[in-house]
Amino acid sequence: MSDRIEIKNLLVRGILGVKAEEREKRQDILVNLELAADLRPAAVSDDLERSVNYRSVTKDVIALVEGSAFHTIETLATEIARAVLVGYPVEAVTVRVEKPGAPRFAESVGVVIARTRADFA
Repeated sequence: MSDRIEIKNLLVRGILGVKAEEREKRQDILVNLELAADLRPAAVSDDLERSVNYRSVTKDVIALVEGSAFHTIETLATEIARAVLVGYPVEAVTVRVEKPGAPRFAESVGVVIARTRADFA
């Protein structure tokens, strides 16, 4: 069983969707991450350098979402997973991406994906 770092309800504004109005102005995108990593070295040493710096992960995810213009939530979630797994000492990641208010009568619509390092080798 791996240790986990959770980043919950990261609200970012970006371009996401296929409709013309979705391509014109930024909309709210909600991102949740669960990072599987061995946190024992950091716990024993009390040294952030021996852990996953969740502040850096968060900054990278914000930059990715704000700088992208994907058509599908699936692609955005996959690219977030790729960035985390390639850039950090993480064994696996679960990514939830939601578009609040879409569709009309729902709180949100979204996807949840789980990926490992092997998916991007």
